Amino acid sequence: QVRVVESGGGLVQPGGSLRLSCAASGFTLDYYAIGWFRQAPGKEREGVSCINSNDGSTYYSDSVKGRFTISRDNAKNTVYLQMNSLKPEDTAVYYCGARWGDYWSTPSSADFGYWGQGTQVTVSS
Repeated sequence: QVRVVESGGGLVQPGGSLRLSCAASGFTLDYYAIGWFRQAPGKEREGVSCINSNDGSTYYSDSVKGRFTISRDNAKNTVYLQMNSLKPEDTAVYYCGARWGDYWSTPSSADFGYWGQGTQVTVSS
């Protein structure tokens, strides 16, 4: 089965950090752009960040720019999202998705597939 598996979520206090992982299952990430998305209750899925395989270029939404860092380790078939200075408004289920080829902007969920089950991130004191 071709899919991705997200992990690393949890409960963290405001100002804290978490690192999410997105591991590919059934395919290799080498030729795929990987996007991170999040969905809070009652809201649409929001694109957070994207990383290309071709040149490693990255894109971030304005809401996370300067706080989140996306990276990839093709040898481990995994993409990471380092989240620092977390805020309560970052609370959501975080998903990653894959897209063949490159992607040149903050990701839109309509353009990605191979969704996983998501991982819950809760920022609260």
